[in-house]
Amino acid sequence: MTGVWRRLAATVTGRRGAWLVLVFGLLVAAGVTGATSGAQPPGAAQALPTGSESAQVRQLEQRFAGHELAPVVAVVTRHDRGRLTGADRAATDRLGTALGRRVGQRSSPPVAAHDQRAAVVNVPVDTDRSDAEIADTIDRLRSTARRVAPDRLSVQITGGPAFGADIAAAFDGANLTLLAVTVGIVAVLLLLTYRSPILWLVPLAVVGLADQVAARVTAALGAAADLQFDAGIISVLVFGAGTNYALLLISRYREELYRTADHRAALAAAVRGTGPAILASNLTVVAALLTLLLAAMPNTRGLGVAAAVGLVLALLFVLVLLPAALAVCGRRLFWPFVPRAGAAPARAGRFWRRLAGGVTRRPALVVATSVIGLAVLAGGLLGTRVGLSQLEQFRVPSPSATGLRVLAEHFPAGESAPLIVVARADTAPAVTAAAQRVPGVRVRPAGRSPDGLVKLTVVDSAQPGSAASLDTVRRLRAAVHAVPGAEAKVGGQTAQDLDVRDAFGRDLRTIAPLILGVALLLLVLLLRALVAPVLLVAVNLASALAAIGAGTFAGTRLFGFPALDVNVPLVAFLFLVALGIDYTIFVAHRTRQEAVAHGTRAGVISAIGHTGTVITSAGVVLAAVFAALGVLPLTTLAQLGLIVGLGVLIDTLLVRTVVVPAVFALVGDRIWWPSRPSRPTREPDPVPVSAAGG
Repeated sequence: MTGVWRRLAATVTGRRGAWLVLVFGLLVAAGVTGATSGAQPPGAAQALPTGSESAQVRQLEQRFAGHELAPVVAVVTRHDRGRLTGADRAATDRLGTALGRRVGQRSSPPVAAHDQRAAVVNVPVDTDRSDAEIADTIDRLRSTARRVAPDRLSVQITGGPAFGADIAAAFDGANLTLLAVTVGIVAVLLLLTYRSPILWLVPLAVVGLADQVAARVTAALGAAADLQFDAGIISVLVFGAGTNYALLLISRYREELYRTADHRAALAAAVRGTGPAILASNLTVVAALLTLLLAAMPNTRGLGVAAAVGLVLALLFVLVLLPAALAVCGRRLFWPFVPRAGAAPARAGRFWRRLAGGVTRRPALVVATSVIGLAVLAGGLLGTRVGLSQLEQFRVPSPSATGLRVLAEHFPAGESAPLIVVARADTAPAVTAAAQRVPGVRVRPAGRSPDGLVKLTVVDSAQPGSAASLDTVRRLRAAVHAVPGAEAKVGGQTAQDLDVRDAFGRDLRTIAPLILGVALLLLVLLLRALVAPVLLVAVNLASALAAIGAGTFAGTRLFGFPALDVNVPLVAFLFLVALGIDYTIFVAHRTRQEAVAHGTRAGVISAIGHTGTVITSAGVVLAAVFAALGVLPLTTLAQLGLIVGLGVLIDTLLVRTVVVPAVFALVGDRIWWPSRPSRPTREPDPVPVSAAGG
């Protein structure tokens, strides 16, 4: 393997090789981008768990006439909040006729609320079309409502298709905003890290190109394999991980420049020295992401595949294209602080050495105190509600959400999202009677299929997505399942919410141990030890739980998040463990190298001195990049950005610089059992480096 790294380093840093690699890489990137420019992935729509009851109901509904139609609800109230008059009801009837004519369907007659202060009209809309076409239909309905309704009446267009249109509208330009914010954050932090007006441009350009290629490749893959994922998360991962890899490589390059006058030799040594750690880090995250293929949720599986592809591309660009670009530009990139061979290196590592030295003098006390601190942070999960209602899923106001609130004030809350029961037609009376015995529901027939099925609509009095509505689904399913021979199944929006929650719970219990197992296995292979990997994974697990607890507490107390979205625990745990292992690998790999000559305690002090600045810089960059998810309108993405960003800071500033050195010092040389650190192939450094500034 050493020979492979030597050949790669020689190729990408040679006088001719660097230019050839740079030109060839740019041509390949341009070709891939051009070939996939028209690809559009399916997006990150809320899919249903494979094989779930609600998914089965969705399939069964295809057998009914008009299955492609979904109701859009027009909610009519007076601006003065008074009772609707006879003239208002007549105007509502004319409104329904106009809305139905607008979409070529027959709307329902107006239905007045018991308090006579609101009325609703249901307008069937064809949803067997693209999201853009549905959104255009909703816009036309709202325009018609504004034109037809008298000034004294307020009309809100809501319902499932309207919510979908508002979601699409909320994301208009959001991914471009996310990209701009991410690039801005990375640019500023790289400029501050390198203190050079030139150097930061090179890694930013390489990582930015990797992001664009990854966006196009994952879009083409998503379209070909019908993978659902959020492109914004993929961009954040590519930028965050790619920048981290670049920081580690350039930091080691700068360190080597103090040892040799040949910048190409210094760069080749940096590639050989950091390449294995970067590769191991990348493979760990990619392998962890691929465990998501076992998830029940299609969009979770899509995220795992797309993110893994994006990170592999980031790795290739940083280990191949970035060294070639650095080799072409040379030492002058570091201006005005150009490293000179034989000169005293920057002393930024002194702080980290002193910190590591203090930590390793009393490691038992540090470990015990840190464990208590992490447990306190993890306690933020206690009492947290998991699961957002439909109204809580978006951070930005929308007409459909406003309409749903108005509807809930005057009608049973479940009117906008009724449950659907599908059963054998010959058991319809028994199924109807069983459903009617469930407290708080109203049951009405909704049609028969040509092949002997009946569909019932069940309206619940509880708010859709609330704990009470989920209990209603459970009771309704138990009631209709008990009808002999009915083969009844319950679907609809709230039933889908319940199935999604149950699926994410199963996925968390199944996939989280696999993620830890993958991290453990790759650490064993990298470090050729058993004790160190077990301890490091345990520390990483504690750090991830602490981050989720702290992020949840901050989100509910400081940012007003009403609850934790159901998919956040699994995805946040994946990112925190996988990305945290990144920094573990960087520190442990360098500690093993340093332990050869100095022993484990002195080796970890030296490793922290060398890597403290770069890992802190990388952690701050990654945390800030994830925080950029807050510009997106989904509550779940804001929560994910907060938890992962905060977790990366905890991992960088506490775990990696305090807990890990303390653990190494506490266990000593036994931490490498059953192996011992092997001697490096390079001769001792001619110039001592006592804190190369990361």
